Amino acid sequence: MPDKHLHIISFDIPYPPNYGGVIDVYYKLKTLHSLGMKIHLHCFEYPGRDRAVELNLFCEEVFYYPRITGIRSAFSFTPYIVVSRKSEEMMQNLLKDDHPILFEGMHSCYYIDDPRIKNRIKIYRESNIEHRYYFNLFKVDVNLRNKIYFLLASFKLMIYQKVLRHADLMLAVSMHDTIYLQKHFPGKKIYHLPSFHANDKVAILPGKGDYALYHGNIEVSENEFAATYLINKVFDNLGIPLVIAGMKPRNKFQRLVDTKPDVRLIANPDEEKMFDLIRNAHVNILVTFQATGLKLKLLNTLYNGRFCLVNDEMIAGTHLDQLCETGNTSEELKLRLKELFSQEFTLEEAMRRSDLLKTDYDNQVNGQKMIDLIYKL
Repeated sequence: MPDKHLHIISFDIPYPPNYGGVIDVYYKLKTLHSLGMKIHLHCFEYPGRDRAVELNLFCEEVFYYPRITGIRSAFSFTPYIVVSRKSEEMMQNLLKDDHPILFEGMHSCYYIDDPRIKNRIKIYRESNIEHRYYFNLFKVDVNLRNKIYFLLASFKLMIYQKVLRHADLMLAVSMHDTIYLQKHFPGKKIYHLPSFHANDKVAILPGKGDYALYHGNIEVSENEFAATYLINKVFDNLGIPLVIAGMKPRNKFQRLVDTKPDVRLIANPDEEKMFDLIRNAHVNILVTFQATGLKLKLLNTLYNGRFCLVNDEMIAGTHLDQLCETGNTSEELKLRLKELFSQEFTLEEAMRRSDLLKTDYDNQVNGQKMIDLIYKL
C-alpha cells in the first residue's frame, strides 16, 4: 500500500497544546501519525509561541511562516484572522506535490479558493461558526474598541464564509455546527467529527471534594463574562467555595475576586496544577453563553473530574447531555450545586462515563474515520 500523505495548515503552532483550538490540532497530528499518516505541517507563528521540535515526532516536515499582523491586515475586506495568515512561500510548498490539504479553521482558509490548487482534495476542519462566535464576543466585551473590532469581524466572516464551498469535505466538531453547515452548503460532504483531545481513558477520583471549579482562558471576554456571572449570580451567599483557574486574568477581574470570601483565583496554572484542580473538585461548573463549537475544557473535565454542571449552551450538539448535570438560570445552578455537594461520586458512575465517552470521542476511532473520509473522496 502506498503511503498516505496529508498537508495540514495550522492557524498557530500547535505546541504546547494548552488552549482549545491547538489541542484539537496537536492530538489530531499525534493520532494520524499513529495510524500511519505522513503529515506535512504548515504553521503560522507570531510572538508568544515558540517553534517546537516536539512536532517533528509526528510530522514528516514542519514549516513556519510569519503571521502578517497590524495595519497591513486590519483594513482588508478579507477577515483579519484570515488575511493575516497568507504566505506565498507556503503556497509554493503546497504545490510541490498533489497530497490532500487540511485547512484548520477558517483562519487558515486564505488559499482554499486559489486556482492553483483547484484540483487538489481540500478538507475544511471547522472549529466554530466564526461569525457567530465573534458576534457573541461583541455582545459580552465591555471595551468599546474591542466591541467595534468584534462586530466588524463578525460581519466580514459572515460574508467570507461562502469561500468554504471550495472544500471537498467539511469536518465539524459538533452536531450543532454540522447541521448549520449542511443547511448553508447543501450537497457538500459534511460530517460530524468531534475534537481530538489529550485523554485516552477516564481518570476520575471517586468520593467527594470540597470546592467547585470553573476553568478557562480568562483573557477571552466570553470566559471572563461567564466567570463573572458565576461569582455574582450563582456563588453569592451560597456557602460553597468556588475556585477559578485560568490564563491571564485582568486586574479588574482579580479585584472582583478579592471582594468575595468564598472565591479564589488561581492565575496561569501549569498543566499539572490544572489536572489536579479538575480531579479534586467536587463539581466542575462550566457555563457559556454561545452554542458554537465543542468546548474542549468540557471534554477534559468529563474524562478527569467528578460531577460536571453545565448549561444547555455548553453541551449543544455534543451528545454529552447524559454525562452532565444541567441548570440554565442562576437559581437552577444554585439548587443543583447544593444537591451535588450532598452526594458522592461513585466508581460505577465513572465506569458508565467511560463507556459513553468511547462511543463518540475515542481518538483512534475518529482518526481512522477521518482517514477513510479523505481517501474515499
